[in-house]
Amino acid sequence: MLELDELWSFVGSKTQTLWRWVALCRRTRQVVAWTLGDRSLQSACDLRASLPKDYRRCATRSDFWDAYVAAFPARTHRSCGKEEGETNHVERWFGTLRARVSRLVRKAYSFSKCAENHLDAIHFFITTYNLALQQQATMR
Repeated sequence: MLELDELWSFVGSKTQTLWRWVALCRRTRQVVAWTLGDRSLQSACDLRASLPKDYRRCATRSDFWDAYVAAFPARTHRSCGKEEGETNHVERWFGTLRARVSRLVRKAYSFSKCAENHLDAIHFFITTYNLALQQQATMR
């Protein structure tokens, strides 16, 4: 099952917002797909398109943002509230992301001034995060 969510951040100033869309595998806790964009249907479609082929048939859970309902098939997707706990892993992952990537903290001196650096920092974190989880799994 995949948990879907989006997180707001900015580059340069708060008027230049970016939304980070993430699909997290509930079983492995790895980020299987992500995209950076605005908060539109197109960005939700980009997230769906970035899913690896084997994950496109998985059940998905998200909050009630309309873009998810339009971008993901109704037979496998369900919108749910936070009280149901169906998206708590991806919400917690965003907390980890903000704690470990200082440029995502709203009042930090290290916030991104360049979109390319912003993208590279997120990509680096996701890659190392997934590799660490994979290494832990093979050690068990």
